[in-house]
Amino acid sequence: MNPIFVKQLAIDFCCSEEMVLSGENIFTEYQPREGRRIFRESECFLKVASVNGKILASGKAEIIRCVRQQYQNGSGAWFMDFDNLRRLDEKMKEFGCHIGQAHPFYIATEKTVVDTKGYEIKKYVGDELLQFRGDDRFDEAFLFDKLPKDEIGIAAIKDGEILGMAGASSDSDLMWQIGINVMRGAEGAGIGSMLVALLKNEILDLGRIPFYGTAMSHIASQRVALHAGFYPAWAELYCEK
Repeated sequence: MNPIFVKQLAIDFCCSEEMVLSGENIFTEYQPREGRRIFRESECFLKVASVNGKILASGKAEIIRCVRQQYQNGSGAWFMDFDNLRRLDEKMKEFGCHIGQAHPFYIATEKTVVDTKGYEIKKYVGDELLQFRGDDRFDEAFLFDKLPKDEIGIAAIKDGEILGMAGASSDSDLMWQIGINVMRGAEGAGIGSMLVALLKNEILDLGRIPFYGTAMSHIASQRVALHAGFYPAWAELYCEK
């Protein structure tokens, strides 16, 4: 496993890097650590990652006790099977919460050569991104929340029109997340993968690890990640009130 990725998981799930790399499932009481990934952060009731066939779980003490008892010897590979998610969701109702989201995530650790022929490529950084605030075309590329912060945008332009935009948010200092929007009528031309790969290269040049999350059923989005040089690294869910 990539050492930066391992360090991030250790921070996020309140354990050591050695525990992440061990063959044992890990269950910890959640304490917000400096350097954690932040995405629309609220009170952490429970979050669980399936990585390398094991379970990493962190949350409120009483919930973690219950989850440890049920999954201590379970397989992370099958943790997000639907029957299991249904049982977990029912159990969480006893604590006044339910599963909020469950996503597969991809990371990239190597730059790739990107063919941009036929498109004008434009990069936006920092305050240059503010011109897109409130523009619904870019709701996946940019968050415009206080945390995490939108850092970079890369657009593909043809005949003066933006056909796609990839954006990066600094979810932590170690790992930045990429989102992508491709305009209707421009799908299927490889614009999404091109922009995600370009932004991936930018993030790697800054010494961070780019990551990409999507829905389990969003096959087109998963293909974008794969074609842009990402590989599946973990799946994660969180529970909310």
